[in-house]
Amino acid sequence: MVIFFFQYAIIKKSVPHLPKIVVGIIMVILGLDAFIVGLEMGLFPIGESIAYALTSMGNNGLIYLFAFLIGFSTTMAEPALLAIAIKAQEISEDKIKQNILRFVVALGVAIGIALGSYRLVSGDQIHYYIIVGYSIVILFTYFAPKYIIPIAYDSGGVTTSTVTVPLVAALGLGLAENIEGRNPLIDGFGLIAFASLFPMLTVMGYGIYAEYKKKQLEKENI
Repeated sequence: MVIFFFQYAIIKKSVPHLPKIVVGIIMVILGLDAFIVGLEMGLFPIGESIAYALTSMGNNGLIYLFAFLIGFSTTMAEPALLAIAIKAQEISEDKIKQNILRFVVALGVAIGIALGSYRLVSGDQIHYYIIVGYSIVILFTYFAPKYIIPIAYDSGGVTTSTVTVPLVAALGLGLAENIEGRNPLIDGFGLIAFASLFPMLTVMGYGIYAEYKKKQLEKENI
């Protein structure tokens, strides 16, 4: 409705290829409905069952390993991240490689979800982790090269999209429901905050390292 309002009332032009656009909008609506049904039927139950199986084994290391791997794999498959990475490589004239950017972001999400799972298992208060994490983000912002900072901040947002969020939410709720003394409402949520925070750290960390290596090479060539 907003798009049509601006198109007709503000821009005062008809929408080009209107039939095709209407069909596309209908397909998006149907796709979103199917996606929500799929979450309820498949992803949330399997997340809960895997969380139950892992907590029953009594080996917390397996929980952290699973959290790390699910965070990494879902982020690498995230369409929003792929789009950002391709555009970043294009605009930076190959200064930022899309494959490296995707890997670094996925690594950040993996570390974040693993650490978030540790917090959930240990019962620590989430705000301590978030305060420390964002303090480091502010520190890294001061040292990171300027071209990497906006991409780093955007990376924290694109990782919490259609593929990552449902699986991470299912994992968090599943762990909270199956660990004694945890409240799903209080402890089950929060993993997505870690998934948003740590990519900013890894991307800026990568930028700082790349800039350092560049200066080292320049010194050697003098």
